[in-house]
Amino acid sequence: MTAVPKAPRKPLKGVRVVDFSTLLPGPMATLLLVEAGAEVIKIERPGTGEDMRQYPPMLTADTGVNFALLNRGKRSLAADLKNINELNKIKELIKNSHVLVEQFRPGVMARLGLGYEDLKKINPALVYCSITGYGQTGPKASVAAHDLNYIAEAGLLGLGADATGAPVLPPALIADIAGGTYPAVISILMALREAEQTGEGAHLDIAMADNMFAFMYWALGELEVLGKDPAAGGELVTGGSPRYQIYRCADSRYMAAAPLEPKFWANFCRVIDLPEALRDDGTDPDATKAAITQIIAGRSSAEWESAFDGVDACVAIVRTLSEAAADPHFQERGLFQGTMPVGDKTVTPLPVPIAPIYRDPDGGAVPPALGEMNSDGEI
Repeated sequence: MTAVPKAPRKPLKGVRVVDFSTLLPGPMATLLLVEAGAEVIKIERPGTGEDMRQYPPMLTADTGVNFALLNRGKRSLAADLKNINELNKIKELIKNSHVLVEQFRPGVMARLGLGYEDLKKINPALVYCSITGYGQTGPKASVAAHDLNYIAEAGLLGLGADATGAPVLPPALIADIAGGTYPAVISILMALREAEQTGEGAHLDIAMADNMFAFMYWALGELEVLGKDPAAGGELVTGGSPRYQIYRCADSRYMAAAPLEPKFWANFCRVIDLPEALRDDGTDPDATKAAITQIIAGRSSAEWESAFDGVDACVAIVRTLSEAAADPHFQERGLFQGTMPVGDKTVTPLPVPIAPIYRDPDGGAVPPALGEMNSDGEI
């Protein structure tokens, strides 16, 4: 008998979030809050809405897939923040809300009369989350930048390098998500708990560049102890060790090999039949790496996958995204379940990084039409 799946838990049911954010960091943060049961009201420009609505590829004439993925389950209110009547309606909404998320440059919300100091007078328990690149204070607070700039300024980009020594473009928006979205959600949940206990809200200063340093704990440790910068592309997890490398197979696919610990390294060396003289990679790591490179290049990725099957060696073949999404493991984990209708199309909802007990396995929630709350006459 097939077990009936339990309905997802909604620990944030009853929490109202007013979301002024656009593009990626804030909208993904409020997506996680929606998934956990919060009501999120997205404040947008009249007429056009936020820019992400028009980012290709498009699902409909006015909805891009990125907007749909990041904003499902939210509601939309179109408002001209420079119109005093509409601004007053927004303030009334905020008065009866728990969280505000904004992503403007420092000072913009205050100039509109929506700064934290203004709003805590009408809602002392308000959790006010500001997500910026460089924070609310400091010489770079108002500098325009994007994800690549933040990881460059924080020193993260310079830790990795290709064969020429040049930094490598990362395939993920690390600062936006790991430095903006995740710290915002964590801090919002902490502040909500504090507000429940004390009745006092907080202004959360989430700086994406600041939050990159936690990812470099090992590099900061080396700098502190050794007194010098780690070598670009030359340290244990950045390319300096044969035990943490990407090797090319005979079919031009790649193997990601990470047998760092002695037991994994011993298994790895045994499977590829690395000469005994090269297994002590501390003696001449470059020679060991060169030998492994030649060995791996001699067989196809399928052959190597078969050879390492059932062996604890921390080895994986580099997958395409379509292969990863179809992987039986991720399918069984329920990451790509459900459908989200958008116009006459359907898309798979974005898998959100929260515990499965809080995720909706059926999808169902859809992105909001621009200004749907206006037409409903709710505000």
